[in-house]
Order: sequence, then C-alpha cells, then structure tokens
Amino acid sequence: MTMILRSSPPSPFGRKVKIAAAVLGLSDQIRIEIADTNDANDTVRQQNPLGKIPVLITEDDVSVYDSRVILEYLDDLAGGGRIVPADKAQRLADLRLQALADGMMDAGILQVYEKRMRPEDKQHQPWLDYQAGKIARALDHLEAHPPVLHKLPTVGEIAIACALGYLDLRFGGEWRSGHPTLVKWLDAFAAAVPAFEKTKVTA
Repeated sequence: MTMILRSSPPSPFGRKVKIAAAVLGLSDQIRIEIADTNDANDTVRQQNPLGKIPVLITEDDVSVYDSRVILEYLDDLAGGGRIVPADKAQRLADLRLQALADGMMDAGILQVYEKRMRPEDKQHQPWLDYQAGKIARALDHLEAHPPVLHKLPTVGEIAIACALGYLDLRFGGEWRSGHPTLVKWLDAFAAAVPAFEKTKVTA
C-alpha cells in the first residue's frame, strides 16, 4: 500500500502529517511529493480545489485534506483511538488543542505572506499586529496550561509542537524568552518523538 503526501518541507501542516505517520508506524506507506501552491500548473490544485497543502492521496486515488482530516484518516488506518483519543472528553480536549495550534500556524503564515508578497510600503501593520496578537495569546494560554505529554502523542500535542517549530523557523524563536514552561515541554516532546527532529527544516 502506497499513499502520496503532497506538501512542502517548511509547511507546519505537512509536518503534522509526517510526524503523525511516523508515530503511527505508517511512514513507509507514504511517498512524499513536493507541491508548489504558487504554480498554476501544479496538480495540487486538482487534488485540492483550494490549492492548499497538505493533501494525502490514498491508494484508491482519493484526495484527503486538510491536515486535521488527514490525521483522523491515518489514525483510523492504524486501528483508531491512537492519536485521536476514543474517550469523548479527551477527544474534545485534543481536537480543541489542535484547533488552537492550527490557528497559531495560520496566523504565523499570514504574517509571513504579508511580508513576502507585498512591498514594504504596502504592508498593513495593524493586520500584522492582529495576527501576532493571536499567537501571543495562544502562547500565554499554553504557558499557563501546558499540554500533558502522553506516551503516544495525540493530535493536539503533535499540532502544538509543529506550531512552536514554525515559530522557531519563521520568527527566530522569539517566543521562547517569555515561555520557559513551554520550552521545556517542547524539549520533552522532541526527546520523546524522534520524527520531530527528522522533519525539521532550517529555511
């Protein structure tokens, strides 16, 4: 069985999928193909009408997106109840944590795109501040309420680690100075989940 993951190395959402696949023992069933969302001729726009990554192409040629749905799909493929808790209360807590992490990543990406796609004199600082505020509030919340690190990391924990990793990649790790508890949490996650380091990119 071979699936195809359309993604890009710096994508934190793609990283979520790669780490989840490794945790679930499914990495050898997935072939990674680079996608260029800026290329109108890239087939990713047919695989996902939104033209966004990641997209997982199943062996039945079904396109699965976005990362939250892919993680659910992989968990089910691995037997279910592994990274997506079966317990209703724990499932809700982890899905909420994943939503928070995904929101942080979205806010970070929007800031990057604002600076990358617009000339400096056209950049809208209130918009950048608005996105930065989302991340700041989320970081403060997580510092006060760090996730529990389970033996097998859940979707929420994987997502939070990827969000923090993206802040390291694109914002020079500025978040670290004011969030020592969260730094320790990420260090513990990295030590427990080798795929986190293996999926790290520096540019």
